Amino acid sequence: MVRKTPVSRDQIFWDPSTAKLDDGSFEGIDTVVHLAGESITGGRWTAEKKRRIRESRIKGTRLLSETLAGLSSPPKAFISASAVGYYGDRGEELLDENSSAGTGFLPDVCREWETATEPASANGIRVVILRIGIVISSSGGALPQMLPVFRMGLGGKIGSGRQYMSWISLPDLIGIMEYAIRDESLQGPVNAVTPDPVSNLTFAKTLGRVLSRPSVCMLPRFAARLAFGEMADALLLASARVQPSRLLDEKYIFGFPTLEAAFKHTLRQ
Repeated sequence: MVRKTPVSRDQIFWDPSTAKLDDGSFEGIDTVVHLAGESITGGRWTAEKKRRIRESRIKGTRLLSETLAGLSSPPKAFISASAVGYYGDRGEELLDENSSAGTGFLPDVCREWETATEPASANGIRVVILRIGIVISSSGGALPQMLPVFRMGLGGKIGSGRQYMSWISLPDLIGIMEYAIRDESLQGPVNAVTPDPVSNLTFAKTLGRVLSRPSVCMLPRFAARLAFGEMADALLLASARVQPSRLLDEKYIFGFPTLEAAFKHTLRQ
């Protein structure tokens, strides 16, 4: 699905901001995987940035969900992204798919994001909501923004370093998506994270060790807030110790269950 003029029959035009979507293009499709949304990083959260974060997720998901629900031959499954931001800042509390939503901007966005899939599920489409953690990838997300600092030997913990980071390697995230497509019994929220959430301090030490660089510097809490504002509290200083209980119950096998293995795989590419 693209927001530019399609250049091949494999592309479907849509514009979530104006609710434009060619519903006929979805007839006969087995599964729709929806991952689109404004990046939550890339500068301070201004009122405009927060509006784009919210609307890009909720409007797009609702448009897709309502469109699929109205088809004469709807897809069997709708796999829609969410995030571990659903749980908010919960300290050392161990969280699974049955845990309640947190409070604040990101939990509110995630809750509305997930609710936007309801037209599809109400019409009998199997809906799987992937609550995705920090994705370990060299091509996007948080890691490429960290690497220059860590490679200079200036990396380290943020704030106390005790806050938990729930993460997933990119190959495992793709594997979980494939699993969600194929397993017709899986539906509802699924935590797309490894069973090994780590503290921010452990994350920094592990990355430094893999890069053979020291990681003893730190970004104080006040400096993070000064530099990033509200985003610092929601992303850098918040703690989410999330377990993939649904996947563990399904006996899903992670290709990279430890952070060091994920870093080594990612950084050798």
